[in-house]
Amino acid sequence: MNRDQVSIATITWARDEQEETLLRNSLQHLATLGIPVFITDGGSGDGFLDFLRGFPYFTLFNATQKGVWMQAKNSLAQAYQSGSPFIFYTEPDKLDFFAHALPQMLENILVNEQSGIMLAARSADGFATFPAFQQMTETTINNCCAEVTGKFLDYTYGPFLMNRQLVPYLNVLEPNIGWGWRPYAFGIASRLGYNAEAFTGNFYCPPEQQQDSPAERIYRMRQLSQNIEGITLSATADLQKK
Repeated sequence: MNRDQVSIATITWARDEQEETLLRNSLQHLATLGIPVFITDGGSGDGFLDFLRGFPYFTLFNATQKGVWMQAKNSLAQAYQSGSPFIFYTEPDKLDFFAHALPQMLENILVNEQSGIMLAARSADGFATFPAFQQMTETTINNCCAEVTGKFLDYTYGPFLMNRQLVPYLNVLEPNIGWGWRPYAFGIASRLGYNAEAFTGNFYCPPEQQQDSPAERIYRMRQLSQNIEGITLSATADLQKK
Protein backbone atom coordinates (compact mmCIF):
# COMPACT_ATOMS: atom_id res chain seq x y z
CA MET A 1 0.00 0.00 0.00
CA ASN A 2 1.04 3.61 -0.45
CA ARG A 3 2.20 5.18 2.77
CA ASP A 4 0.14 8.30 2.04
CA GLN A 5 -2.96 6.12 2.56
CA VAL A 6 -2.24 5.51 6.24
CA SER A 7 -1.74 7.27 9.54
CA ILE A 8 -0.68 5.65 12.80
CA ALA A 9 -2.44 5.77 16.18
CA THR A 10 -0.76 4.74 19.41
CA ILE A 11 -0.68 5.42 23.15
CA THR A 12 2.14 6.00 25.62
CA TRP A 13 2.73 6.14 29.35
CA ALA A 14 6.34 5.84 30.52
CA ARG A 15 5.87 4.89 34.17
CA ASP A 16 9.50 4.25 35.06
CA GLU A 17 13.01 4.58 33.64
CA GLN A 18 13.08 1.09 32.14
CA GLU A 19 9.77 1.60 30.35
CA GLU A 20 10.83 5.02 29.09
CA THR A 21 14.04 3.58 27.62
CA LEU A 22 12.08 0.89 25.77
CA LEU A 23 9.56 3.39 24.42
CA ARG A 24 12.27 5.80 23.28
CA ASN A 25 14.07 3.03 21.40
CA SER A 26 10.85 1.72 19.85
CA LEU A 27 9.36 5.03 18.80
CA GLN A 28 12.59 6.20 17.20
CA HIS A 29 12.06 3.44 14.64
CA LEU A 30 8.42 4.39 14.15
CA ALA A 31 9.50 7.96 13.43
CA THR A 32 11.70 6.88 10.51
CA LEU A 33 8.70 5.74 8.45
CA GLY A 34 7.67 9.28 7.54
CA ILE A 35 4.02 8.55 8.38
CA PRO A 36 1.85 10.80 10.59
CA VAL A 37 1.68 9.34 14.10
CA PHE A 38 -1.00 10.43 16.59
CA ILE A 39 -0.02 9.71 20.21
CA THR A 40 -2.11 10.12 23.36
CA ASP A 41 0.00 10.05 26.51
CA GLY A 42 -1.32 8.97 29.89
CA GLY A 43 0.99 10.94 32.17
CA SER A 44 4.67 10.53 31.26
CA GLY A 45 7.37 12.88 32.51
CA ASP A 46 8.31 16.10 30.75
CA GLY A 47 11.58 14.71 29.38
CA PHE A 48 9.83 11.91 27.55
CA LEU A 49 7.10 14.22 26.25
CA ASP A 50 9.73 16.62 24.91
CA PHE A 51 11.38 13.64 23.22
CA LEU A 52 8.13 12.80 21.43
CA ARG A 53 7.57 16.42 20.39
CA GLY A 54 10.97 16.39 18.70
CA PHE A 55 9.80 14.20 15.81
CA PRO A 56 8.18 16.10 12.92
CA TYR A 57 5.65 13.38 12.08
CA PHE A 58 4.48 12.93 15.69
CA THR A 59 1.44 14.76 17.05
CA LEU A 60 1.14 14.46 20.83
CA PHE A 61 -1.98 14.75 22.99
CA ASN A 62 -2.39 14.52 26.76
CA ALA A 63 -5.10 12.11 27.85
CA THR A 64 -8.10 13.78 29.46
CA GLN A 65 -9.05 10.34 30.80
CA LYS A 66 -6.49 7.63 31.50
CA GLY A 67 -7.01 4.06 30.47
CA VAL A 68 -6.22 1.93 27.46
CA TRP A 69 -9.45 2.58 25.58
CA MET A 70 -9.76 6.29 26.37
CA GLN A 71 -6.22 6.94 25.17
CA ALA A 72 -6.65 4.75 22.09
CA LYS A 73 -10.01 6.36 21.35
CA ASN A 74 -8.46 9.82 21.22
CA SER A 75 -5.56 8.72 19.02
CA LEU A 76 -7.95 6.96 16.63
CA ALA A 77 -10.20 10.01 16.50
CA GLN A 78 -7.27 12.26 15.63
CA ALA A 79 -6.09 9.86 12.92
CA TYR A 80 -9.66 9.67 11.60
CA GLN A 81 -9.86 13.46 11.40
CA SER A 82 -6.66 13.51 9.36
CA GLY A 83 -8.62 11.88 6.55
CA SER A 84 -6.33 8.88 6.05
CA PRO A 85 -8.24 6.02 4.39
CA PHE A 86 -6.57 3.55 6.76
CA ILE A 87 -5.34 3.77 10.34
CA PHE A 88 -2.62 1.55 11.75
CA TYR A 89 -3.05 0.99 15.49
CA THR A 90 -0.18 -0.33 17.55
CA GLU A 91 1.09 -0.48 21.09
CA PRO A 92 4.24 1.65 21.39
CA ASP A 93 6.71 -0.97 22.63
CA LYS A 94 7.03 -3.14 19.50
CA LEU A 95 10.73 -2.40 18.92
CA ASP A 96 11.63 -5.31 16.65
CA PHE A 97 8.33 -5.08 14.79
CA PHE A 98 8.83 -1.37 14.05
CA ALA A 99 12.42 -1.88 13.00
CA HIS A 100 11.94 -4.84 10.68
CA ALA A 101 8.39 -6.03 10.04
CA LEU A 102 6.26 -2.89 9.79
CA PRO A 103 8.04 -1.42 6.74
CA GLN A 104 7.74 -4.80 5.02
CA MET A 105 4.08 -5.12 5.99
CA LEU A 106 3.18 -1.69 4.62
CA GLU A 107 5.10 -2.38 1.42
CA ASN A 108 3.53 -5.77 0.71
CA ILE A 109 -0.11 -5.61 1.74
CA LEU A 110 -2.78 -4.72 -0.79
CA VAL A 111 -5.88 -2.76 0.23
CA ASN A 112 -9.13 -1.73 -1.38
CA GLU A 113 -12.50 -0.36 -0.28
CA GLN A 114 -13.51 -3.73 1.17
CA SER A 115 -10.37 -4.03 3.30
CA GLY A 116 -11.46 -3.81 6.91
CA ILE A 117 -8.78 -5.34 9.12
CA MET A 118 -5.21 -6.42 8.36
CA LEU A 119 -3.64 -8.07 11.40
CA ALA A 120 0.03 -8.52 12.13
CA ALA A 121 -0.06 -12.20 13.10
CA ARG A 122 2.44 -14.52 14.73
CA SER A 123 3.63 -17.72 13.14
CA ALA A 124 3.31 -20.89 15.22
CA ASP A 125 7.01 -20.64 16.09
CA GLY A 126 6.64 -17.01 17.15
CA PHE A 127 3.53 -17.69 19.24
CA ALA A 128 5.30 -20.53 21.05
CA THR A 129 7.86 -18.10 22.54
CA PHE A 130 5.22 -16.34 24.65
CA PRO A 131 4.51 -17.41 28.26
CA ALA A 132 2.24 -20.45 28.52
CA PHE A 133 -0.54 -18.67 30.41
CA GLN A 134 -0.55 -15.85 27.87
CA GLN A 135 -0.76 -18.41 25.06
CA MET A 136 -3.78 -19.98 26.76
CA THR A 137 -5.68 -16.72 27.21
CA GLU A 138 -4.85 -15.45 23.74
CA THR A 139 -5.84 -18.73 22.11
CA THR A 140 -9.21 -18.40 23.85
CA ILE A 141 -9.60 -14.84 22.58
CA ASN A 142 -8.60 -15.84 19.05
CA ASN A 143 -11.13 -18.69 19.04
CA CYS A 144 -13.91 -16.43 20.30
CA CYS A 145 -13.10 -13.81 17.67
CA ALA A 146 -13.26 -16.52 15.02
CA GLU A 147 -16.71 -17.51 16.30
CA VAL A 148 -17.96 -14.02 15.36
CA THR A 149 -15.86 -13.31 12.27
CA GLY A 150 -15.71 -16.80 10.80
CA LYS A 151 -11.94 -16.53 10.32
CA PHE A 152 -9.31 -18.21 12.47
CA LEU A 153 -6.51 -15.63 12.73
CA ASP A 154 -4.10 -14.33 15.36
CA TYR A 155 -6.17 -11.43 16.67
CA THR A 156 -4.05 -10.80 19.77
CA TYR A 157 -0.48 -9.95 18.77
CA GLY A 158 -1.32 -6.26 18.72
CA PRO A 159 -0.63 -4.15 15.63
CA PHE A 160 -3.31 -3.99 12.96
CA LEU A 161 -4.49 -1.86 10.07
CA MET A 162 -8.12 -0.78 10.03
CA ASN A 163 -10.40 0.96 7.57
CA ARG A 164 -11.18 4.47 8.81
CA GLN A 165 -14.90 3.82 8.24
CA LEU A 166 -14.90 1.61 11.34
CA VAL A 167 -13.89 4.37 13.75
CA PRO A 168 -17.34 5.99 14.26
CA TYR A 169 -18.78 2.61 15.28
CA LEU A 170 -16.41 2.51 18.26
CA ASN A 171 -17.77 5.63 19.93
CA VAL A 172 -20.45 3.68 21.82
CA LEU A 173 -17.87 1.82 23.92
CA GLU A 174 -17.57 2.65 27.60
CA PRO A 175 -14.21 3.51 29.22
CA ASN A 176 -14.02 0.24 31.14
CA ILE A 177 -13.98 -1.85 27.94
CA GLY A 178 -10.18 -1.61 28.08
CA TRP A 179 -8.51 -3.99 25.62
CA GLY A 180 -11.95 -5.18 24.52
CA TRP A 181 -12.20 -2.35 22.00
CA ARG A 182 -9.97 -4.28 19.62
CA PRO A 183 -12.10 -7.45 19.17
CA TYR A 184 -15.16 -5.19 19.13
CA ALA A 185 -13.69 -3.49 16.05
CA PHE A 186 -12.93 -6.87 14.46
CA GLY A 187 -16.47 -8.11 15.04
CA ILE A 188 -18.05 -4.92 13.71
CA ALA A 189 -15.86 -5.06 10.60
CA SER A 190 -17.06 -8.60 9.91
CA ARG A 191 -20.72 -7.72 10.42
CA LEU A 192 -20.37 -4.78 8.01
CA GLY A 193 -18.96 -7.09 5.34
CA TYR A 194 -15.37 -5.92 5.39
CA ASN A 195 -12.52 -8.33 4.77
CA ALA A 196 -10.11 -9.47 7.50
CA GLU A 197 -6.67 -10.76 6.60
CA ALA A 198 -3.35 -11.42 8.29
CA PHE A 199 0.27 -10.56 7.60
CA THR A 200 2.10 -13.43 9.28
CA GLY A 201 5.68 -13.30 10.50
CA ASN A 202 8.02 -14.82 13.06
CA PHE A 203 7.18 -12.25 15.70
CA TYR A 204 8.84 -13.52 18.86
CA CYS A 205 8.28 -12.53 22.46
CA PRO A 206 11.09 -10.23 23.69
CA PRO A 207 13.26 -12.00 26.28
CA GLU A 208 12.36 -9.48 28.99
CA GLN A 209 8.67 -10.31 28.53
CA GLN A 210 9.02 -14.10 28.64
CA GLN A 211 8.99 -14.32 32.42
CA ASP A 212 5.68 -15.39 33.96
CA SER A 213 4.44 -14.34 37.41
CA PRO A 214 1.23 -14.34 39.46
CA ALA A 215 0.76 -10.62 38.74
CA GLU A 216 1.21 -11.23 35.01
CA ARG A 217 -1.37 -14.03 35.03
CA ILE A 218 -3.91 -11.79 36.80
CA TYR A 219 -3.24 -9.13 34.15
CA ARG A 220 -3.89 -11.69 31.41
CA MET A 221 -7.14 -12.73 33.10
CA ARG A 222 -8.26 -9.11 33.08
CA GLN A 223 -7.38 -8.82 29.41
CA LEU A 224 -9.29 -12.02 28.69
CA SER A 225 -12.39 -10.67 30.43
CA GLN A 226 -12.25 -7.36 28.54
CA ASN A 227 -11.71 -9.07 25.20
CA ILE A 228 -14.63 -11.45 25.69
CA GLU A 229 -16.82 -8.48 26.58
CA GLY A 230 -15.76 -6.69 23.40
CA ILE A 231 -16.46 -9.74 21.26
CA THR A 232 -19.94 -10.29 22.69
CA LEU A 233 -20.82 -6.62 22.36
CA SER A 234 -19.80 -6.67 18.70
CA ALA A 235 -22.16 -9.56 18.02
CA THR A 236 -25.17 -7.67 19.37
CA ALA A 237 -24.39 -4.02 18.59
CA ASP A 238 -26.92 -1.90 16.72
CA LEU A 239 -25.02 -0.96 13.57
CA GLN A 240 -27.48 1.79 12.73
CA LYS A 241 -26.08 3.84 15.60
CA LYS A 242 -22.67 5.37 15.15
